[in-house]
Order: sequence, then C-alpha cells, then structure tokens
Amino acid sequence: MAEPVSAAADERKSATARLSQLRIDRGSLQPARRRRRRWVWGLVAAVSLAAAVAVALAPRRAEVQSTAVLVAYPSQQYAQLTASGYVVAQRRAAVASKATGRLVELKVREGSVVKKDEVIARLDASDVQASIGAAQAGVQQAHAAERLADAGIRQAEAALGQTRITLANAEADLKRTLGLEAQGFVSPQAVDAAQTRVNGANAQLAAAEAGLAQAQASRAQARASLAQATAQLKVQQVNEDFTLIRAPFDGVVLVKNANVGDIITPFSSAAGSQGAVVTMADMSTLEVEADVSESNVAKIKVEQPVEITLDAFPDMRLRGSVARIVPTVDRAKATVMTKVRFDTLDPRILPEMSAKVVFLSQPATDADQKPVIAVNPKAVAERDGKKVVFRIQGDSVEMVQVTPARMLGDALELDAPALKSGDKVVLNPPPQMAGGAKVSVAGK
Repeated sequence: MAEPVSAAADERKSATARLSQLRIDRGSLQPARRRRRRWVWGLVAAVSLAAAVAVALAPRRAEVQSTAVLVAYPSQQYAQLTASGYVVAQRRAAVASKATGRLVELKVREGSVVKKDEVIARLDASDVQASIGAAQAGVQQAHAAERLADAGIRQAEAALGQTRITLANAEADLKRTLGLEAQGFVSPQAVDAAQTRVNGANAQLAAAEAGLAQAQASRAQARASLAQATAQLKVQQVNEDFTLIRAPFDGVVLVKNANVGDIITPFSSAAGSQGAVVTMADMSTLEVEADVSESNVAKIKVEQPVEITLDAFPDMRLRGSVARIVPTVDRAKATVMTKVRFDTLDPRILPEMSAKVVFLSQPATDADQKPVIAVNPKAVAERDGKKVVFRIQGDSVEMVQVTPARMLGDALELDAPALKSGDKVVLNPPPQMAGGAKVSVAGK
C-alpha cells in the first residue's frame, strides 16, 4: 500500500518542475524594449528633419494682387460727368372714358400697337342707345310741329292775301259809289253799304294779319323745340361715343388695367371698380430722366452731347443730347432732373429701363464707340526696354508683351494686345518678377 502513494507523490513533483520551466523571464526582455523605442523615435526625428529641409529649400511663392483685363470705349476720354436714371415716355396716358359702365369688349393687350382714334374698348351702351331713341323721336315730333306751323303760315298768308283783295275791291266799290252819289245816280244808303263793306274788309285784314303773326310765332316755337330736340340727340350721341374708348395718340399698350366685365368708373374710387382701361405710351417720345447732383449742374448744359448705356444691353452705346434741365432742385435728394433725348431710337429700348448717362465734352464718333482692350496702368511693367504685363495662369505668371496706347479715363488702352477681356494680370508687379514665377493671389 505504501508504494503506490509514494509513486503518485513523485509524479506531482515532476509536473511542478516542468511548469516552472515554462515561466517567462521578464527581466531579460527590458533591454530589448528600450532598444526598439529608441529606433522608432530616431526614425520620426529623421523624417521631421527631412521635411523641414524640404520646406526650407522649396521656392517661395510671391503674394500679389490681381486686376482684370477689361473692355473699354474711347469715348470715355471725353467723359465729364456720369449720372443714372430711367427711360420714360414723355407722352403717356392712362386711357379711360368719361362714361361709367360695364366693359363689354377689349380689343388690345399688352404690347398692342394702336393708332390715334382707334377704338380699343367698348362699354355697355344699352341705356344710352335707349336715350338716343327717345331723343330721335323728339326730333321727329319737333319736325312735324315745324311742318304744321309752316302749313299754318301758308294758310294765314293765303287768307291775308284774299282779305287784301277783298279790301281793295271794297275800297274801289266805295270810290265808285261816292262818284255816282256826287252825280246823283245813287242814294246815300248805297254809299253807307259800300263803306260798311270797306270797314268789314279792314277788320278781316286785321284778323288775317293777327293769324299770320300767330302762325309765325308757332313756327318759331316749333323750330326752337326742334333745336332743343336736336341738341338732346347730340348729347346722347356724345354719351354713346363716350362708351367707345379710343386711343388718344399713336402708341403701344403698356398695361392692361381692366378686363371684360369690370365696371369702369373713372371718377370714383369704389371697391371693385376700375378707372383706366389701359395704360399706353408713345414710344417715339422715349427719353432718359437722369438725376444730377446740384453740385455738378454747372457741368451740363442744353444740347450737350451724351452717351447712354442701358443695364439691359451693356454692350450697346447710344448717342444723345441734353434736351431739358428741369428748373428746380429735389430738396430731399439734392439733385436736378435732366431729360436726355436719344439721337436714334432702338426698338429694344423700353420704358422704365435703368440707364447710365455719361455727359461728354464733345460728341462721340462711331470709332469712339468701338470697344478696345484696356488694363489698369499699374499692371504694366518694363522688362529689357519693353512694356509687359504678367498674366496669371494657375499658380504661375506668363510675361506678355504689350503696346500701350491712350488713356481712357482710369484705364490704359492696349494696341493689338494678346490679352482678352477677363484675363487676370498682376497689379504692381515686383521688379524681380519674371515669366514663370510662382505666385499666390492675395485674398484668394
């Protein structure tokens, strides 16, 4: 029994000895770790040193300012003053009617070209037409009364003529009877009878004359009634014409203010009603109204040449002249209104376009209005006796030879340049700058 127990104890001791051999000796690993860390830090230091050397040896970029090559016009050399304003039509109207009614027809729209007195709209005229019918009936009735009065006058004149004949016969008979009485051929009773016939004829004559006067008065009254009826008819015809809205002048419709079915009440501000039917303008009277500071009024005068540019068409240069200077100052803005006419109107010019007016010292010619290439004169430098500019291309510059011409305001014209509008060139290039130099643009 004792031998098996002793054998098991020996096996346990042997296993413990083997496990102890598998333990890591940490003390022996410390020097290896220190060597590895030193190697890593050395590598990082070497890389940093190489980068610093590369940065130090790399060429530095010069920081420069840039300016753009632009399109200029020779007429700028004559500029004395610049003002802004708007295109307006001097003849402009909000077309309406004196009549009040419902709009039943509108023959135009925005952009329609109309001629003077052309019907552009029509109001409901049924009530006016009824009044015209009544007035026409009154005129016909007055005509009938006049004709009746004329017939009465003719009848009275005929009766008067007959009465005069009767009186003449009676007077002749009385004269003959008086002669016979003197000879003793007739009795006094015959003379009295003849005298009675004369007196009766005189009475009839007076009555006929009164009847004629009464007939003449009736005719005058009939003519007055006719004139009144005719005038009333004309009033209604004028009212009917008011329902036809006509163009006051040749022009173009700018705004349609009303539609069919709207109530047109030009002298009322009632809700749901309209005043003007359309707004139109005479396009041949287009001018530019420009505000000039009162401190610069002395620089302008009537008929002074100007150059007009429109914001809508910046490449279009239009010649003109000062038409009028409004003789008053806007106190709020301290400006004077100046009206500028176009020498030639372009169909593309529209009312209310914003415009810039340049007042010139002399008229611009066709050659003065042709575009040229120009730069800021501070961009031109001299290299080897030649005038050059440095065009920026990416992060470097290209040296371009140029031939300066005349000054156009603040810009320098270049004669037959190799540059184009929009190119960027160096402003105030340093004396040491050469073609191919690396640059960085300030503010980028």
